[in-house]
Amino acid sequence: MNNSTVNFTTSETSTNSTTQSLGLIDYMEICEYSISFMVGIPTHSYVIWLIITGAASGVASELFNLNLSVCEIVSCLNCLFHILKLFISSITELPMFLLGLVFTARPLFQCLICVERYLAVVHPVTFLKYKPLRYRVICCTVVWIIALGSCLCSMFSFILNIRYGYKWFFSLQFILLLSIQLFCLVAVLRALKQTGPGERIRERKEENHMKKRAFQLILITFLSMFIIHVLFIITGFYSILIKNIQEFWFLSLVCYVLDGFVQPLLYLHRAGKLSCLCTF
Repeated sequence: MNNSTVNFTTSETSTNSTTQSLGLIDYMEICEYSISFMVGIPTHSYVIWLIITGAASGVASELFNLNLSVCEIVSCLNCLFHILKLFISSITELPMFLLGLVFTARPLFQCLICVERYLAVVHPVTFLKYKPLRYRVICCTVVWIIALGSCLCSMFSFILNIRYGYKWFFSLQFILLLSIQLFCLVAVLRALKQTGPGERIRERKEENHMKKRAFQLILITFLSMFIIHVLFIITGFYSILIKNIQEFWFLSLVCYVLDGFVQPLLYLHRAGKLSCLCTF
């Protein structure tokens, strides 16, 4: 991303990278970080407020979205820390620590949202069995624990310059989560094409509408996650051969920041706050 992140990905990690002269890409990244911070904080805070006040389906049914918005707020704060560390070298480790959270917690919560929609469509009995709030709380707790472990892994990999282990860890994580989302996508698509015998026309239309909404949500989440993380994977492995890859990191960063607004926009539309979008 910026100089220190790129140097972490290569073999030239240095704590004095913040003293280097800033180039055009660095200033563009600062602008990107600033926009992400100033736009992301109020957007995700608004989503959290809507969920807590029960504007849509309430806290219980939107717990994954609530935690995802909290994760995105931390990601926006990390953008601020990335800017500050260019001028304050003592906080260099903090952005790298939070990097593990935003690279792990976001895709995990997105994956949970997709799995939830998959269960609601393909296995409705199982979905109703695990619908109570306590099961969602358990899932969220597990995700935050995994995210904390990822943060520690990210920070120590940065300090010890274990760049290969860092890349393999996140690459395998993304491949696993993308595979789960792809499975959910295919399963919901198959359920969408199937029609139960003896169903009434009205009930059939309502069920198909629910399946379409689930399919569209999983599809959008999968595509956004696929584009963003495949860019990061390619950029990370490409950095082994080529040292100066700031342009690739900047492109990946832009896509990553934009991906952070996908789920909030979908939720705001479901809550009736974005009536101009197409119906999901």
